[in-house]
Amino acid sequence: MAGLYVLVHGAWHTGAEMDAVAGHLRKYGHAVHCPTVAGNNAGDDRDKIGLEQAIASVTSYIETNNLRDIWLVGHSYGGMLISGVADRLTDRIKRLVYVNAFVPLDGQCLNDMVPPHYVGLFDAVAAANKNAVMLPFEIWRDAFINDADLELAKSAFAKLNPHPYRTFTDKIALKRPLAELPVGKSYVNCRQDIALPHSLPWHPRLSERLGLFRLVECDGSHEMFFSSPARLAQAIEEAARD
Repeated sequence: MAGLYVLVHGAWHTGAEMDAVAGHLRKYGHAVHCPTVAGNNAGDDRDKIGLEQAIASVTSYIETNNLRDIWLVGHSYGGMLISGVADRLTDRIKRLVYVNAFVPLDGQCLNDMVPPHYVGLFDAVAAANKNAVMLPFEIWRDAFINDADLELAKSAFAKLNPHPYRTFTDKIALKRPLAELPVGKSYVNCRQDIALPHSLPWHPRLSERLGLFRLVECDGSHEMFFSSPARLAQAIEEAARD
């Protein structure tokens, strides 16, 4: 059945990096939107944009384009965003699909869910770069895109952009737990994803916060949007069906 997808990117990305997966979903007959979130556009002030503005930009995109019955997909940091959007636009969403994404509790920030060594790295980088953060290539290559060859890893990294650190430190406000939202929920778990260490896993540590949810697993890294877009599109469609 053809559906309507909104793909919400993760940190350091824009909607353009979702295009390869979106293309495969369109081949399946679906309509797909890939907005760029506030804070990741070329001219955005990384020092001033926080989590609420980022969430509001996706909410505004959905309302401006009058999108309804959405399969709302969030990758990584995008999980923070789709959680906030779902809290505000519940009646427009058919199903939430988290792709190795953060699933927050009310009052939590993204940094509450990552290992301390990442928080220390982010703090130091943000302090030296006007509150914008970027991962060193060496960390991103091994932890985020370990299923790609070096050429692809370098070309993908070149597309990333500095990210507003306030979106990692601002606490999300949710009117009710995500498990209580009257929408479908799914979690896509990419098995070789070590962006978070397997001692602090994406699944089941974060996925179980969704309550009743559909689990779809596939082989791949955190950055399958670059390294294996066809397989990731298939997994997303499996997660979003009915």
